Amino acid sequence: MPRRRSALIVTALLATLVACNPGVADSSGAGDDGKPSAAAPSVTGGSPAPDGASAAPGAPEGGGALTLARAIDLISEGAEARDGYKRDSFRHWVDEDEDGCSTRNEVLIAEAKTAPEEGERCALTGGEWLSYYDEATVEKAGSLDIDHMVPLAEAWDSGASTWDADRRMRYANDLGAERSLVAVTAKTNRSKADKDPSQWLPPAASAQCTYGSDWVATKLRWKLSADTAERTALQELAAGCAETTVEYEVAK
Repeated sequence: MPRRRSALIVTALLATLVACNPGVADSSGAGDDGKPSAAAPSVTGGSPAPDGASAAPGAPEGGGALTLARAIDLISEGAEARDGYKRDSFRHWVDEDEDGCSTRNEVLIAEAKTAPEEGERCALTGGEWLSYYDEATVEKAGSLDIDHMVPLAEAWDSGASTWDADRRMRYANDLGAERSLVAVTAKTNRSKADKDPSQWLPPAASAQCTYGSDWVATKLRWKLSADTAERTALQELAAGCAETTVEYEVAK
């Protein structure tokens, strides 16, 4: 499994798109469940969907750049149910490419602003990270949690309960999209727990449009639904994020 590129991407809306659409302006210690351990005109284009995958409802194949408001409209609406959820239904922090580094460490290496030293069995020392949720600089890998952008429990509620174990494992270790997993301070990860955007947003105002884009992209990538409260909160957020776009590729 290739390592992710280091930058978190939030793309400014292309001038031509604005002109054409004037109305659219868990870590070693904890998991993301908080327990220790006005629709725009459709946008065309984009890359073909991966073999065996289809685009999210109404989305351009492959998930080309969309305004945040338009992308939210493409998420299926549905009631959520927590029945049967167990965190260990999602096997995570695997070493799928067998290079000695778990998913957790792959994310830490990819997102480091100053690269850590990699020791035996991918033990990391040194390095520096920026937790974008709270704009905190962190100098110890052990002080960071790896947050599932859409928490495992929320994913279960909104569609993953019907998946087989292999797909849930791939979701929990998704290195194929930069927005799926993110290194953040333990404090913010545990504050977020399994909440959706109707219940929690990053404390740093500068992070909120990025967070909305990352959340929506993950829901579309994995074809997860959103309930009414979640959609409403996302739409309210999008009203203040007119230049934020969403890019995603549907997961196989």
